[in-house]
Amino acid sequence: MKKQLSAISIMALSTHVLADVSGLEHFVVLGKRANLIGETMSASEGLVGYGDIERRPILRSGEILEFVPGMVVTQHSGSGKANQYFLRGFNLDHGTDFSTYIDGMPINMRTHGHGQGYADLNFITPEFIESIHYQKGPYQTAQGDFSTAGSAYFALKSDFINPFVTVELGQDSYRRGVIGQNIKTTEGNLAIGAEWQQYDGPWTDIDENINKKNVMLRYQQNILDGTLNLTFLGYQNSWNAADQIPTRAVKNQLIDELGSIDDTLGGESDRYSFSMNWRNQQWALSAYAIESSLNLYSNFTYFLDDQNNGDQFEQVDDRKIFGASVVKLFNQQQGNTHIHHSVGLDVRFDDINEVGLYKTNARKRLSTVRTDSVEQYSVSGFYQVNADINDNLSVNAGVRHDYMNVDVNSDLTINSGDNSDSITNFKAGLSYQFNEQWQTYANWGQSFHSNDARGATISIDPVTNEAAETVDLLVQGQGAEVGVRVAEYENYNASLSLWWLENDSELVFVGDAGNTEASRASKRYGAEFSALYWLSSEIVADVELAWTKSRFTEDDVGEGNYIDGSLPFVASVGISWHINDSFNTSMRLRHFGKRTLDSFNHNQSDTFSVVNMNAQYLLSDWKFNVSVLNLFDSNDHDIDYLYESRLPGESETGEEDVHFHPIEPRTIRASVTYLF
Repeated sequence: MKKQLSAISIMALSTHVLADVSGLEHFVVLGKRANLIGETMSASEGLVGYGDIERRPILRSGEILEFVPGMVVTQHSGSGKANQYFLRGFNLDHGTDFSTYIDGMPINMRTHGHGQGYADLNFITPEFIESIHYQKGPYQTAQGDFSTAGSAYFALKSDFINPFVTVELGQDSYRRGVIGQNIKTTEGNLAIGAEWQQYDGPWTDIDENINKKNVMLRYQQNILDGTLNLTFLGYQNSWNAADQIPTRAVKNQLIDELGSIDDTLGGESDRYSFSMNWRNQQWALSAYAIESSLNLYSNFTYFLDDQNNGDQFEQVDDRKIFGASVVKLFNQQQGNTHIHHSVGLDVRFDDINEVGLYKTNARKRLSTVRTDSVEQYSVSGFYQVNADINDNLSVNAGVRHDYMNVDVNSDLTINSGDNSDSITNFKAGLSYQFNEQWQTYANWGQSFHSNDARGATISIDPVTNEAAETVDLLVQGQGAEVGVRVAEYENYNASLSLWWLENDSELVFVGDAGNTEASRASKRYGAEFSALYWLSSEIVADVELAWTKSRFTEDDVGEGNYIDGSLPFVASVGISWHINDSFNTSMRLRHFGKRTLDSFNHNQSDTFSVVNMNAQYLLSDWKFNVSVLNLFDSNDHDIDYLYESRLPGESETGEEDVHFHPIEPRTIRASVTYLF
């Protein structure tokens, strides 16, 4: 009989501040946690450990999110900005409707210069991650803003079990160094990590010239009958960008597939944070302070709006974020029923010094489109109860209330103002465990995303000077799911879920403006299957499949009901061969189907497939690793958009075309690690 909340549920409820409740199973996850019977609230929830993370080859830091089954991570521009994310039929852009957290801190940015919910994961070093807890759907009360499609919680290492130093080299001037070390004190441990990376990329017209630096200082100590973690994270990056390009420019041999129309794009970004987490048997507390800035130069339409200077623009975001969370956990027993309660409070304040948009040429400002300062704060309270009715049946229910207030100070006074909104969301679920191998689930929940504060106070479009309509500050979504999980049954683990999601309003990408805008209500439903199979004691195979149907549920004159960019099918298949204690290798196929590029589905992208492989050899205190990314040198497209643009010499109205970002050609990277 389950006496306490499962470890993975506590992690979700306390925004990944794990409470060491008496009787709670306390574990370190080395690889993917396959047997989750009795540990999760839904069939699509999971936990990944650092052993799996360190063995999977990735091209960019953001691809670490592809440990979430069905998640697709791509890029349409330079590697220094946030990736493009796709999950459950959502083109999540840079993070809207999928929330991410690290060490109790939110990663998604509200009212951001490059897009609502902007989630840049470049400040995360994979070697410093202890585990990833993911959950799809809006079924946990700890899930707040941007969580309709799901969420992921990154937990940092507090102690490097094997301190190390790594040097990695690769093609196209790829250079990377990582170090992780501990300093033991009389009371605790200080984990120190640092990463440096440079990379020029395969592009024919530019050197990407990435210069990325990350640092982590994390101190852990037992204090006041609990565990305290104090963490500092620092990140700096600068880069040039090979942006998306029009198909016609390649067909007409103006550029090749690795070329650029505007070779002066790119940006620079930094992020610094300090966080505190403390936990004991009944309480989980966290607090954080973040400073973040971004200067990003883009040009999607080239010469459509300005035939002389071009359409390049600069997006600026400069902010500080402060927040805290407190969760109280307590248990009771009534007869044979064990009841577990959690009550939580979250507060967050975004002090945005500048969020701006400027017209530029070769990174020099020509004029101001709009610049604002914004103060945005939210207060959230939630309660969840989980009851183990008997050895087999568990039920849960929860409620969350969020209040948000925004104060916008715009360079155009008429667009200044304040607004506020609140929303209450309910969640419920049940699971039935037939035995130690089979468990079924049913879940339902509501969630929301916030809209850009500027959209909630706007009166006049700053470009056209025409009247503009405001959007709701908070937009609700809801979803449901039924699923089954089987564990360690005839050498395999598997889960199957059937799900459904509705959103009251979409945020869709507008290619010719380089931003997002609110759109119509939508509905999505689909099926997901994940399985892990032991072919032998040395060979393990896994497969993740996701099917989705996505449609707008509101009609719009002159538009169809297909959702631009939605993915109907995603597959990820991998095989790992543990040859002996010294040598192991793995290979992984990532595939997604044709994406619709317009609301009538008249235009579709091609399918996408890529295979990556990795081989690792251990020799005493040394570890040698070789990764081959894009093993078969695929020339598929990372992403495709359909919109109008204008090249030099074309008509003033431009041409509608598919604009794409190619996958990077095959590249080999090798590393040597010394373990102290």
